[in-house]
Amino acid sequence: MTLSVEGLADDQFDDIEVLLHGWLSADAFDRLLARAPRLTWVHSASAGVERALTPTARQRGIVITNARGVFSRPIAEYVMMMILAVSRKLPGLLELQRERTWQPLEGIELRDVTVGIVGLGSIGRAVGALATAFGCRVVATRRRPGEAADGAVAARESTGEPSFGEAMLDRVGGPETLPALLAESDFVVLAAPLTSETENMIDADTLADMKPGSWLINVARGRLVDERALLRALRDGPMGGAILDTFRDEPLPPTSPFYDLPNVIVTPHTSWSSARVLDRSVELFCDNLRRFAVGEPLLNIVDPRQGY
Repeated sequence: MTLSVEGLADDQFDDIEVLLHGWLSADAFDRLLARAPRLTWVHSASAGVERALTPTARQRGIVITNARGVFSRPIAEYVMMMILAVSRKLPGLLELQRERTWQPLEGIELRDVTVGIVGLGSIGRAVGALATAFGCRVVATRRRPGEAADGAVAARESTGEPSFGEAMLDRVGGPETLPALLAESDFVVLAAPLTSETENMIDADTLADMKPGSWLINVARGRLVDERALLRALRDGPMGGAILDTFRDEPLPPTSPFYDLPNVIVTPHTSWSSARVLDRSVELFCDNLRRFAVGEPLLNIVDPRQGY
């Protein structure tokens, strides 16, 4: 059976046990749940599960799995592309080309750059691995700084050591270390899940803590950021600019002021995209479907208490 994004189907829901959840809204998903009494497992095709882990799904005790790890590599490469572009003055060089002006610009070597990662799941660790490989100093915050997460659990259990994406970092702290991270980072990368605790975590107060001239890179969810406060900080300081791949309202309307700011790079929620993503996504779902059929533990089960 196939569903439209509005939750309309070409058949009945009575015997459905498994759902592959794509871009279905939370409201449409709840309407579907009311008509699918046998639904027990939902696999989210994205890493974020805010549209699937609804109060109704929690109450029903439906098992939610997600695509954690599927998009980590392309997103990390996107982040490094943007850090390199800003550090090597690519936007300014392209503007000089358009003006037919020959004016060399001084770049910054990445060994002189500090990258702060907010959220050290699979995406955050992939960013950390690439950033340290380029010579950046990397600091991070995570909800539970003393524990391994996601795929790092297996690595730590088998070797007693953290994964590469954690071991190479300069410092990993809890949420209380966010002000220090903001104050010392040249690039702040948002890679945290969207939960009730993280919504609007980047607001006027946290933006005021940012290092003068620093850049914010959001590859997570738009609702992590108070966009009005971000617009003020981009216009008035202290931050230098922002690279935004995700927004509260998508598609971003043509009237959005973000398009007009010279210190903003807007991309259409494309950091995750690569030719390999679909294969990895299908392989993960098929592996879990086999596990579901034979009663084996599923991969990437979401903890409803944590929201990821």
